[in-house]
Amino acid sequence: MDILPVKTNKLIPGRNQNLFEFLDKSILSLNEKSILAITSKIVSICEKRIVKLDKIKKNKLIAEEADYYIVNPNNKFSKLILTVKNNILAPAAGIDESNAHGYYILWPKNPQQTANNVRKYLQKRFSLKKVGVIITDSRTIPLRWGTTGVAISHSGFLSLKNYIGKKDLFGKKLKVSVSNVADALATAAVLVMGEADEQTPLAIINDIPFVEFVDRNPSKQELAKLHVGLKDPMYTPLFKNVKWQRGKK
Repeated sequence: MDILPVKTNKLIPGRNQNLFEFLDKSILSLNEKSILAITSKIVSICEKRIVKLDKIKKNKLIAEEADYYIVNPNNKFSKLILTVKNNILAPAAGIDESNAHGYYILWPKNPQQTANNVRKYLQKRFSLKKVGVIITDSRTIPLRWGTTGVAISHSGFLSLKNYIGKKDLFGKKLKVSVSNVADALATAAVLVMGEADEQTPLAIINDIPFVEFVDRNPSKQELAKLHVGLKDPMYTPLFKNVKWQRGKK
């Protein structure tokens, strides 16, 4: 696998920006069966999914943007309220202040639709049949320090690789093994793109024969299979006694 970070012009929140014009200037070539990773922040800036810092308290904004959230007065990181947003466990409903120039940057309004539209744009612009798109963000993992990546949306390839029923090295059939291709690629891309002043919010992923490309958007059934829900038996002990509050989303 080869991942190429793409240096771009600086997008300034609050100014008129167009995502496809930005991609026109930033992506000069693209190969068949490659994947373009785009940080969600770029999408949100272009959509003006931003709020000035002095307009609202962050905790109130989180409650407005989250599907569910937990208030923990003992949390030393008071602005990192644990939330569920778009069926993803994430701090602060994805709201970020870094590289934001005095704004809160929210998650894109409809990241799945954006991924679908960008895939079609790339197909047409570069005369490609099979090409993938991932809208990425950073996230934390319980009991682990530091951030990794997550695909908040994807298009053009199968996000799950199912090993159930296949045999391991010693002939034992696998019963539960499913690889999350989208999140694994997002993690690799986010690592290469960086978190600070690298100014590389795009990455092109090539040489990925393990990815199964499809010439279409993901179906509703495929998207549903990505999520297990708060009542999944494996995680019920962690979530059942938590006082989740419903956000306005």
